[in-house]
Amino acid sequence: MRRVARPTPPGDRQHRLVTSVQRKLINPALSRLPSQTLLETTGRTSGLPRRTPISGRRTGDRFWLVSEFGLRSHYVRNIQADPHVRLRLHGHWHHGVARLVPEDDIRARLKSLPRMDSAVIRTVGTDLLSIRIDLD
Repeated sequence: MRRVARPTPPGDRQHRLVTSVQRKLINPALSRLPSQTLLETTGRTSGLPRRTPISGRRTGDRFWLVSEFGLRSHYVRNIQADPHVRLRLHGHWHHGVARLVPEDDIRARLKSLPRMDSAVIRTVGTDLLSIRIDLD
């Protein structure tokens, strides 16, 4: 019996392509920059710290960001398993608790983020999800 290959949905192909480029090229380079904002989560399987370069905006004691791939992003899954995170802002580490905010107005949130970051997220993202980090 012949198996018929199912076509991969465009969002899945885009997710694989973008995350592959991010993991192999972009994230390692950005992580070395002292001014880059980093999100440190705890690996849901390994228990090891996992650092991801992110962009977003601090508003008082909160930091907001938008995940391009929502629940498919590994750092989002890590947050679901353990919401206690660390955030490096302007070279200083802060502890916080991350919350997924699916009810947030994504369009308004993207307008509140730095313009270039917002444009990239809109361009490559397929399952946008707001995340709020309440800083200690």
